[in-house]
Amino acid sequence: MLPGAQAEQTAARFLQGQGMRLLQSNYRCRFGEIDLILQDGSTLVFAEVRLRSRRDFGGAAASIDARKQHRLVLTAQHYLSRISPAPFCRFDALLLADAADAGSIEWIKGAFELG
Repeated sequence: MLPGAQAEQTAARFLQGQGMRLLQSNYRCRFGEIDLILQDGSTLVFAEVRLRSRRDFGGAAASIDARKQHRLVLTAQHYLSRISPAPFCRFDALLLADAADAGSIEWIKGAFELG
């Protein structure tokens, strides 16, 4: 298994352990991809998983730049276009230093806004 896919599985298991329900993995459309879509109570969570073992260039958090955020928002809006009424949503980031180690996860709830 590729490290990125393993990191996504580790993050999904971690979030499920926090009481969230996984709705979809790797949602793709013409705008981009969302790694994980989960239900957290009445909130729909779009989660971006980043694996960075080195902190060069700002590490995992810095890799979710404005351009990436814009693509994630467009992809989330595409997903939400199928849901009526649209639920409250948030974007979370899960930053991993080790793809297989849930203990290495830094979870940033509400990492950025829908726009």
